[in-house]
Amino acid sequence: MKRVFLAACTLVVVLGLTQSARVPREDKYSTKYDNVNLQEILESDRLRKSYLDCLLVDKAPCTPDAKLLKESIPDALTNSCSKCSDKQKDGTKQVIRFLYQKKPEEWKRLQARFDPQNTYYETYKDELKQ
Repeated sequence: MKRVFLAACTLVVVLGLTQSARVPREDKYSTKYDNVNLQEILESDRLRKSYLDCLLVDKAPCTPDAKLLKESIPDALTNSCSKCSDKQKDGTKQVIRFLYQKKPEEWKRLQARFDPQNTYYETYKDELKQ
């Protein structure tokens, strides 16, 4: 569950939001799951699908951490991940690149849901291709 939550946290900024303004500590996302092996999660179709379903399907079952993620995505996108730790930003890049390069259909579904106007994609598209 902890591994899945971190993967979900990194998906919060699924569109590559990696720049951060400095904010007070109380305005940061929890770092409780920052040491999870993201690659293991990304390579697990079952774990990845569970979280993608929660994020993309309105009535899909969500674990409590996935539900929190789903509620946090708009804030993270709007605020350029300003509440993310450095590890979360690095993990975000890892997850985004994995999805963009290896799972383009999953990437497209997430983009359609959370960035239908390509607002964030246009801002960060160069980072996706690195």
